[in-house]
Amino acid sequence: MQKVTRIVLALILLAITSCVSKKEIVYFQNDEINQSLENNSYKIIFKPNDLVQITVSAIDLEAVKPFNLPAVSYATTTNSVIGTPQQQSYLVDNEGFIEFPLLGKIKLGGLTRIEAISMLKNKLDPDYIKNPTINIKISNFSITVLGDVKTPGKFIIPNERVSVIDAIGLAGDLNISGIRNIEVKREENNKVTTYNLDLRSNKIFTSPAYFLQQNDIVYVKPNKARSQSASYNQNTGLFISLGSVIISLIAILTR
Repeated sequence: MQKVTRIVLALILLAITSCVSKKEIVYFQNDEINQSLENNSYKIIFKPNDLVQITVSAIDLEAVKPFNLPAVSYATTTNSVIGTPQQQSYLVDNEGFIEFPLLGKIKLGGLTRIEAISMLKNKLDPDYIKNPTINIKISNFSITVLGDVKTPGKFIIPNERVSVIDAIGLAGDLNISGIRNIEVKREENNKVTTYNLDLRSNKIFTSPAYFLQQNDIVYVKPNKARSQSASYNQNTGLFISLGSVIISLIAILTR
């Protein structure tokens, strides 16, 4: 009986030592910051493989028509338009260029939205349109969340503005076993840059990766206990159950 008691106590001790500390799981508990002194404002930078929609407006409606071409599909038999015409999208190629009506090849890659709009205005005004209003939107803006979260996956962001906290929320939050020091992987200058963000620290709000760029990957590593449990044999649960039955039988027989 004493042997059984020692086994039970050992199991209880193991369970206690395996518990995750509160300090390891609570968000935003460390490092108070003065947000007014920080500058990590949200901005979009156009990259290869972006699909951009460019809308040009002006008082002269006829002048802007060539720059707002609709994307349509045609029936092969009647050559008639199928469905409702949609706004034309332009693919940013590997060198950062798009083919734009009348202007030809123009480079958007590496520009912010404000810089791209300013560049287009300079090219259109006054030769083509006087005082144009230009809006540029990425139609395929998406981010991916992987690792130890409840619902990993790829998420489409319609308004293009998403923080790393938003991304974690879209994925259903971290599992209790997820490490709070997460990674954001971003392609910059033809190479992948990794940013490390600690969810336990308020410094996350000042990180250059706090606001995500299109195609960013957020990765949450599992903690050591979760990693080890994943490497156990699939029959481990069965062995534990059999062991519990054997211990119970020993306890009964030694009474």
